[in-house]
Amino acid sequence: MPRTILVYAERRDGQLRRVAFEALGAARRLAGEDGAVHAVLAGSGIVADDAAALQARGADVVHIADDPSLGSYAPEAYFAALRAAMDAVRPDALLLGHTAAGRELAPRVAAAYGAGHVADVIAIEPDGGDGALFVRPLYAGKAFERRSLAAGHPWVITVRPNNLPPAEPGDAGGRSGSGSVQALVYAPPPLLTAVRGVLRRAGGQLDLAEADVVVSGGRGVRSAAGFEPLQALAAALGGAVGASRAACDAGYCDYALQIGQTGKVVTPQLYIACGISGAIQHLAGMSQSRTIVAINKDPDAPIFGIADYGIVGDLFEVVPLLTDEILRSRDN
Repeated sequence: MPRTILVYAERRDGQLRRVAFEALGAARRLAGEDGAVHAVLAGSGIVADDAAALQARGADVVHIADDPSLGSYAPEAYFAALRAAMDAVRPDALLLGHTAAGRELAPRVAAAYGAGHVADVIAIEPDGGDGALFVRPLYAGKAFERRSLAAGHPWVITVRPNNLPPAEPGDAGGRSGSGSVQALVYAPPPLLTAVRGVLRRAGGQLDLAEADVVVSGGRGVRSAAGFEPLQALAAALGGAVGASRAACDAGYCDYALQIGQTGKVVTPQLYIACGISGAIQHLAGMSQSRTIVAINKDPDAPIFGIADYGIVGDLFEVVPLLTDEILRSRDN
């Protein structure tokens, strides 16, 4: 059954986030062969390249809300832009990334339109008919829930970054690059808060939620300086550095790097846990990683129970050896 799907194409630091393309790919599959996929871009000073990138990956129509009130993220302003897009498109479903902004905006939209809401979706499966099943993890990944939403009611879905295949140029066949761009009629609402500036305490790094490789340190790194070998390994692999709560609580690194139940949830292709024992709270944030490598001096550490590969040894000896070998193989 053909559907009309709207995608919130989230931008960060003036660039489209990868999860926007992952949501677009899911939207194209949900819409069906004869369905329509719309995307909404919200911000200030939006460049034409962003709209062109969405069109090239199968967006039939790109709606642009370009206003100074959207320069910095404010939930009231971005919700108003999304509401204008919902009213203009009247989609069967809205897809957003399960990011900080997506988690805040999705329930607002669902409440405003009486829509069904499924959060943190990691897979979309056919239900044997015209519908779809949305898969989301429960209890730190120990169980999985499959939800379907009734026809005739709008859906609001957030997709976890790094889980669904992104839309690529040419994926939409003859539709690719043939979409239109429309200015969205947007009335800026009164803002309850004003952003005066943004201080990035963990600047210069890849977004942990979207990184293909994450190298994390725990209490075993012993100090802030102990993260330097991990940073070198992450740089060699083109990845990001994360941490357990124990490392953050000890002051070894900023809380922006925390992965776990009370931190960020990551699903990279490769997760390397260095000096992390494997408390259940940490596992909740990384257990769905494709490949897990654990480095720990304690052979009985719980992290080895979920690791695909385990190295029993001192991380300060093992990590530099891994980094050197990776750099050597790259040079050859």
